[in-house]
Amino acid sequence: MRIDAPTRLDAAMTEMAEAIDRQFDQLLPLPEDQRARLYAAMRHAAIGGGKRLRPLIVKASCDLFNVAYESAIRTGLAVECIHVYSLIHDDLPAMDNDDMRRGKPTVHKAYDEATAILAGDCLHDLAFSILVDERTHPDPFARCDLVKALAVSSGPAGMAGGQMMDLAAETTRFDLPTVTRMQQLKTGALIAFCTEAGAILARVPEDKRVGLRGYAHDLGLAFQIADDLLDVEGDAEITGKAVGKDAAAGKATFVSLMGIDKAREQAELLVEQAKAHLHNFGSEADLLRDIADFAIRRQH
Repeated sequence: MRIDAPTRLDAAMTEMAEAIDRQFDQLLPLPEDQRARLYAAMRHAAIGGGKRLRPLIVKASCDLFNVAYESAIRTGLAVECIHVYSLIHDDLPAMDNDDMRRGKPTVHKAYDEATAILAGDCLHDLAFSILVDERTHPDPFARCDLVKALAVSSGPAGMAGGQMMDLAAETTRFDLPTVTRMQQLKTGALIAFCTEAGAILARVPEDKRVGLRGYAHDLGLAFQIADDLLDVEGDAEITGKAVGKDAAAGKATFVSLMGIDKAREQAELLVEQAKAHLHNFGSEADLLRDIADFAIRRQH
């Protein structure tokens, strides 16, 4: 019996969410000392909620090259550690000052700011301790390549650099190329790592990854345009976080610069382009194609 794309993707997302929650539960047992509050804050942020889309992209990328399941899950877990740390820090009063995340109080609201900072720091550190472990890959060169790629994609040349540009957007008027560059760093860089992770683990040469990089580039932009649309049209009860914040802060976004209809049209075009980059792959890339379609039909 043929499984249609939404059903197939829903099943994959549910399976990944459960797997990542199990991994975090094992990784973050509550210690019987003064660190318990820190671990509890990390668990609050990391377990339950969230689409687990980045680990799923890692798994889909690994499926292209028959990478072992444990390698895929552990790499996805490392990415999710980075993603969750970034959300904790982004939500702080010094950054976006958000009260809700994934349908529950943000870490600094549920605990306190100092604990939230430490929880984010520790999740960042855990990401790299996971990648250097032999259980992630037996080849130390593959592990080193993973560490380097994740460090670049999450640092000043990637996610953190994009967040700095986002802060500057509150006081500086950005044009469309600048907004595009900001989102390529803030959102797209980590997605690019996820998309190439399978190739890194399989030791595929860089010149054979052009299609994956094209897919990641277009998916990252489509994903961010969808986020901008949700900030304008979304329901906070469904998205699990505040909406309308970009407009209130006076930030330029794809939607404010292009308009709702043009932005949606551009996102749909980007999704088609992303899928076209996978033309060298067969059915083994169907999950990546499903993820691209989901990027613009999601409600949260």
